[in-house]
Amino acid sequence: MAETRSFTATVAEGSRHRVTVPLPFDPDEVWGVKPRHHVTGTVDGCKVRAVVERLDDGPGIVLTPAWRRDHPVEIGSTVRVVVTAEGPQRADLPADVAAALESDPEAGAFFDSLAQFYRKGYLTWIEATKRRPQERETRIERTVGWLKEGRKQRPRP
Repeated sequence: MAETRSFTATVAEGSRHRVTVPLPFDPDEVWGVKPRHHVTGTVDGCKVRAVVERLDDGPGIVLTPAWRRDHPVEIGSTVRVVVTAEGPQRADLPADVAAALESDPEAGAFFDSLAQFYRKGYLTWIEATKRRPQERETRIERTVGWLKEGRKQRPRP
């Protein structure tokens, strides 16, 4: 399970007039090096899902106009933030799946960059081999191949 981080931050105005919340830590150090960190949590008690971005002064999340419409926050205000990496992380994966992703860094990096919906889709398909365990290895190999090709989800038959 991914480590949860709680902190207070000052809401800022970023480039292109976006409203941002800076993170006081490096997500690569906390959740492992990834191309993209999808996070979930709360800002002042209101649920939020976001992708950590590299802002002008470090990592942070953008509070979108739609989110702010329902949860007004002012630039310069101090907010309480609780965030955790979203979805299954490498440490949460079955050993055979984790080993396959580790053996192909390109596929592993792409898997890590996917939103939880896509990661869970691949894992559900692999786990659906309970009655046909001999098919599991084939599904893992196919998954790694598709991830290496940059496919967010497996092709449907």
